[in-house]
Amino acid sequence: MNTILLIEDNKDVNRMISEVLFDAGYQVKSAYTGIEGINEIKNSNYDLILLDIMLPYKSGDEILKEMRNFSDTPVIVISAKDMVGTKIDILKLGADDYITKPFDLGEVLARIEATLRRCHKQVHINKVIKYKDIVLDDNSKHVSVNGVEIELTAKEYMILEMLIKYQGKVFTKANLYESIWKEEYLGDDNAVKTHVSNLRSKLQKANEHEKYIETVWGLGYRLYKE
Repeated sequence: MNTILLIEDNKDVNRMISEVLFDAGYQVKSAYTGIEGINEIKNSNYDLILLDIMLPYKSGDEILKEMRNFSDTPVIVISAKDMVGTKIDILKLGADDYITKPFDLGEVLARIEATLRRCHKQVHINKVIKYKDIVLDDNSKHVSVNGVEIELTAKEYMILEMLIKYQGKVFTKANLYESIWKEEYLGDDNAVKTHVSNLRSKLQKANEHEKYIETVWGLGYRLYKE
């Protein structure tokens, strides 16, 4: 089931879209301000974001510009601004589609389905991802560092894959545990700490001159910025 983040400050519009998405089989998380929206993007994983432009505290274009530094999650902008120049600017910032208010709910669903289908197809084709001298092949589940293949457990592989796919994003222990173990995080971080420690050790052993995983004290983990 795909999860969608809806960032829309109008409560009536937010509720209307949320209900339609829920009826269509999507999980929906609502945010009502720009600050709330960007925090959700930083702290949780979504398959798609529906983004209004005119938001309190932080505008939609500011959110889009900021999130593209650490996330490639597809974004569909829904805005009352119908100027061609505005649409072009938003698409240049990294939006995947643009819908003008007032809109037809059927069109919104169709655009979401098309965007998710296109992005999933691109992910399926691009099975090799890289970071520094790490090469992760999702077809074979093999990982090499500095040209030498290393053996990872399934959990270690999944942690590394998440970190590389969302470079720059800080993953809390709760993020990693709930995404990989598929269980509610109850505060016991031993499992995450142990797997991250083992993963870090294997990477460093393969190339002791490079740094890969950074601990962000009080927050979680991310990849060192290149």
